[in-house]
Amino acid sequence: MSFYTEVIQNDPRFHSVNPISDIDLLEPVTRAAVLNIVNDAKAQGQDVMVLETYRSQELQQIYYRKGVTQLSQVGVHHYGLATDIVKVVNGEPNWDGDFSFLKPLAEKYNLIWGGDWGFPNEPHSFRDYDHVQRILVSDQTALFNGSWYPPDDYSPFA
Repeated sequence: MSFYTEVIQNDPRFHSVNPISDIDLLEPVTRAAVLNIVNDAKAQGQDVMVLETYRSQELQQIYYRKGVTQLSQVGVHHYGLATDIVKVVNGEPNWDGDFSFLKPLAEKYNLIWGGDWGFPNEPHSFRDYDHVQRILVSDQTALFNGSWYPPDDYSPFA
C-alpha cells in the first residue's frame, strides 16, 4: 500500500479534467518539503504559490493535445510526488522570469528541481523550471509501472 493507492486512487477527483492544487494530494514527505520551500521562498522575498499538485491522465491528455506538455502520459504529478511552484503577481499565478531560486530550496528539502532534473551538468531535452518532484527521473519507470513507490526515507540524493 502507498499514498497513491490509499489516498489518490480513492479521491473523487482521480479523473478530473480540471487542474488541482490541493496540497493534501501530495504524499506527506513531499507535502512537508513543498510547504518548507514555499515558506523559505517567501522569507527570501519571493511571492509564490503551489499550483497543480495532482494531475489526472485525462487532464494530461488535454495538456498534451494543446501543446502545454511534451508528455502524452501523466507523470509524477499523478502520484502525489510533484508540484509546480509559481510566482504570484497581482494575486495571479505567473511563470515569467527566473525560477532558479527553486533549485537550492528543492535540494535543501530533498526534492528534484525540473530546471536540471537533479543533474545540472547533463544536457536536458526538456526543462520545467517551476516544477519540483521527490524522485529521480530514473526512478519514474518503476513508479509508473506500479512496482515501486518511494518510502518515507527515500532521498534522490543518496
